[in-house]
Amino acid sequence: MTDDQTHGPAGADAGLPARDRAHDHTAAVERALAALDLDTKVGLLSGQDMWTLPAVPAIGLRSLVMSDGPVGVRGQEWNAEDPSVALPGPTALAATWDPELARRAGQLLAQEARRKGVHVLLAPTVNLHRSPLGGRHFECYSEDPLLTGVIGAGYVRGVQEGGVGATVKHFVGNDAETDRLTVDNRIAPRPLRELYLAPFEHLVENARPWAVMTAYNQVNGSTMTEHRALVQGVLRGEWGFDGCNVSDWTAARDTVRALRGGLDVAMPGPRTVYGAPLAEVVRAGEVAESEVDDAVRRVLLLAARTGCLDGVPGAVDPSAVPGGIDGRAVARDLARRGCVLLRNEPVGGARALPLDVPGLRRVAVIGAAARDARVLGGGSATVFPEAVVSPLEGLRAALPDGVEVTFAAGAEARTRVPSARDGFTLCARYLAADGQLLAETPQVDGKVQAMGRLPQGVTRQNLHAVELTGSYLPQCGGSHTFAVSGTGELRLTVGGSVLFDGLCAPESNDPFEAFMNPVERRVTAELTAGERTEVTLRFVPGGPELGEGLDGLYFALGHHLPRPDAEDRIEEAVRAAAGADVAIVVVATTEEVESEGFDRSDLRLPGRQDELVTRVAAANPHTVVVVNAGAPVELPWREKVPAVLLSWFPGQEAGAALADVLLGAHEPGGRLPTTWPARLADAPVTTVTPTEGQLAYSEGVFIGYRAWQRSAAAPAYPFGHGLGYTDWEYESLDTTPDSVRVRVRNAGDRHGREVIQIYLAPTADAAPDAPERPDRWLAGFAVVEAGPGESAEAEIPLPDRAFAVWGSASEGSAVSGGGAQRSEADDGWRRVKGVYRVEAAHSAEDRRLTAEVTVG
Repeated sequence: MTDDQTHGPAGADAGLPARDRAHDHTAAVERALAALDLDTKVGLLSGQDMWTLPAVPAIGLRSLVMSDGPVGVRGQEWNAEDPSVALPGPTALAATWDPELARRAGQLLAQEARRKGVHVLLAPTVNLHRSPLGGRHFECYSEDPLLTGVIGAGYVRGVQEGGVGATVKHFVGNDAETDRLTVDNRIAPRPLRELYLAPFEHLVENARPWAVMTAYNQVNGSTMTEHRALVQGVLRGEWGFDGCNVSDWTAARDTVRALRGGLDVAMPGPRTVYGAPLAEVVRAGEVAESEVDDAVRRVLLLAARTGCLDGVPGAVDPSAVPGGIDGRAVARDLARRGCVLLRNEPVGGARALPLDVPGLRRVAVIGAAARDARVLGGGSATVFPEAVVSPLEGLRAALPDGVEVTFAAGAEARTRVPSARDGFTLCARYLAADGQLLAETPQVDGKVQAMGRLPQGVTRQNLHAVELTGSYLPQCGGSHTFAVSGTGELRLTVGGSVLFDGLCAPESNDPFEAFMNPVERRVTAELTAGERTEVTLRFVPGGPELGEGLDGLYFALGHHLPRPDAEDRIEEAVRAAAGADVAIVVVATTEEVESEGFDRSDLRLPGRQDELVTRVAAANPHTVVVVNAGAPVELPWREKVPAVLLSWFPGQEAGAALADVLLGAHEPGGRLPTTWPARLADAPVTTVTPTEGQLAYSEGVFIGYRAWQRSAAAPAYPFGHGLGYTDWEYESLDTTPDSVRVRVRNAGDRHGREVIQIYLAPTADAAPDAPERPDRWLAGFAVVEAGPGESAEAEIPLPDRAFAVWGSASEGSAVSGGGAQRSEADDGWRRVKGVYRVEAAHSAEDRRLTAEVTVG
């Protein structure tokens, strides 16, 4: 590193991704289209199954395969037999504030997609953190549209540089999960444009995604799969999106309205609103075949870009595709760079972190999540990594041999019983109604699930029951807890005795939640150590279907060893902490708390984890708490411990990355992509439940840090906050109406990384017709690195949009409203003239240098 290094901006895209290869796909698409009859064309607009579009050999069109998800490529299987690299969650990726790291993640996932025969990745999710209660918060990037757009654009570039299509989702307003299939989100034009549409616009203009997914929900009275104004008018018309529009799974509802609304592909198949129903309305004269042709062209273009159309080079030169990427190395690097050090106070004269390894003799690692790592959010984003490094394993491997590591679970993060695994030998037997064995597959644990592809020889029509059967060898005797879960009839037999036999009905109206988070029933059995016991769980599927054509199967056998009571476990942890040089407590949420399909009801850590931290901290003043969660949680004990490290959902290399950071081999590089409230009661936006089918975004443009600026309460940690292992001095700020140049110096004794954040704030000299605006908003950012005593510079553009609002000048402050709906015909982007304060900051609340710029 030189003493004076200039860095490019992370807050504005340094350049567009490479365009489609020089050849023109148009002629090839038109030739292919001309060779198709109506029935074949409408078939291309409907999935042939859960994840694929049909092949048409006559035109050299191969079947196009889609797959979730944002942190790993699941492929067409949804089980541990087909493992996937599992990267840190999207909030962790956004916490790096580095689009080049997001690009690396995308390149790796493209490599994974090619390995699994996947052509289109159903990611990234660029909905905003409107409320901390949003159940899918962990799968989205940030509360800020600029940060979301920049990180998402880096991700899309990486995926598509690998010749794989990215699908930006969920367009638009899918910011909560409650009644997501039917909710009508009422969003006024200004917040819709300035906040919720802004990330999608940024990605279309700066990364050119090959696909977009329209959401389940309605916006202002029209369901998104039929929203002609936003899809045809804004996405395609204003922004010039030329890619394919695919529905969220089962979201398409009406044949004619979907086609005219701009929906190209209705998923999944084979029974959707397209296919045969679309051919019928064409032949009846309700829609013109030319309207079908427009959608088919976009599907054929997607096939051409991904290399699925024979004789047509894909959009990416195969020789330029990044390859040989080490998935474990990327996962580990992203995890440690995304860690956010929230608090780091002195202990005995030195800061709590990094740990003084030479001085350590005994380390207490505490928390069930330290042993059983929580690395993913729940729902469709779930993948199955080949191996996961837990925090306990990572620390034991990294610490010198002379350091004793003790473990105590202390308190459980889970309220449900974990899947049966250790000591179990299991297989799943798929049976017809007459008892015929259709298929048999080995199981790595007690969770049997499939979505879209059942074992060979098994169909929804011939499957009657599944038996999860095998044996268990207990390592200890006593009262073992078993749990069964699934929507349907369940019968559990242990050691020849039937312990449960009954029907489990869903408790949710959302079929996906009922599928992924079914009712659990518990029983106990007295077992003898070392005595193998036969176990069988028989499941007869029942309850609501996920949707037409969805071959879904899910049920599970859970198991808990005999355990001391909860108080004894906490006391054991306190004793371990009291005898250690340092206590590392890992607290976590689980898929029971953070998952697709439902929103959170509170921000508390589950179980007695808060009590565990408080009592451990009282026993050992050198207590480091690692927060393993994808979204904000309340930290009522944060002032009682010297160090708090946020690891998010850190992916498969969780423990290795955590050890790197705690022991000082790597600096925690992350900054908060969303404000962290002290209490749910203080959060400005907490309404995620519709009233009479509608959810009013009445807060207008004031979400996240924009809303906290107007609040009497202070957050626990502000947007952009994060500490490192060195200190930074901000030396100079030079600005013009087009860009800023910031110079910083590493004033510490370690190499470090700083995220320079640029905020704009209107002054008293703002234009008299200016609408009500936030106190400040993020306008750009850049990541710099420097060694001890070295300086670094970053030049960061100030885009025109940073000075603009949506709405006419005559509306004044009224354009900030979130409830009233108006026509957007006379609206547009308006540059607001006046004097602005430009702030170079370490976070939204830690502003180091200011200057002024006049915008005419």
